[in-house]
Amino acid sequence: MAIDVRAKWITSLLNGTQRALRTVVPIESTISKPKLDNDLLLVKYGVFIGITGDIKGKLVLMGEEKLFSRLGEVMFGMEVDGDMLLSFSGEFGNMVAGNLSTFVVQDGYNINITTPSIIKGNAKVAGHQLGIQLVTTFEDLGDMYIHLLLDE
Repeated sequence: MAIDVRAKWITSLLNGTQRALRTVVPIESTISKPKLDNDLLLVKYGVFIGITGDIKGKLVLMGEEKLFSRLGEVMFGMEVDGDMLLSFSGEFGNMVAGNLSTFVVQDGYNINITTPSIIKGNAKVAGHQLGIQLVTTFEDLGDMYIHLLLDE
């Protein structure tokens, strides 16, 4: 694949991810500069969403369970834990990925997202050709690690 095409995909995904987070989460946040990270991904808690279509890969949102719980509380005004936390985490990933795909379509790329999968425990994610990490710091809540894992 041509390097310039891949660079355009990456730019679209990064910009779309940042816009999606700002659209979905109603509190101030800062987002780090992207960092290449092709290492094996170790996940204790997070959401895994596949990306298909013109761009193939995965979106992984990782953080402490407490972060996801606090995001749920900020977004819905009530404590989120137990089974509700799992459900919220999946829906949160779905909202971020859905908004991301909407923004990427505006750049002329056709993508679809898979149903979110919750990762809880100690999981390893591998099998991607290119990994890019962003860290989003939500004011007073903590950090979320966002990994865009491209397959081509």
